[in-house]
Amino acid sequence: MPKVRRQSLPPALFQHLLDRIQSRKIPALQLELLAKWLDTEPEGPEGEWYKQFSGMTVCGDGDLVKTFLLPGHHAKGRRVS
Repeated sequence: MPKVRRQSLPPALFQHLLDRIQSRKIPALQLELLAKWLDTEPEGPEGEWYKQFSGMTVCGDGDLVKTFLLPGHHAKGRRVS
């Protein structure tokens, strides 16, 4: 399984993630939790996946984070730990 990328994201995807952080008002604490999780070099399964944090859900596909959801929104794919 590929490791979830933290760097070298496609520019359009990076902008999308920044837009979602701003529009959904993702708190800095949640982004810190995401950074700590990414520090562990997690593996992203093939296809869609999601990782739940206390105040957001990170959705991805393979080695890429694709978007952020707020509590109450349902993610697709396989749940990762």
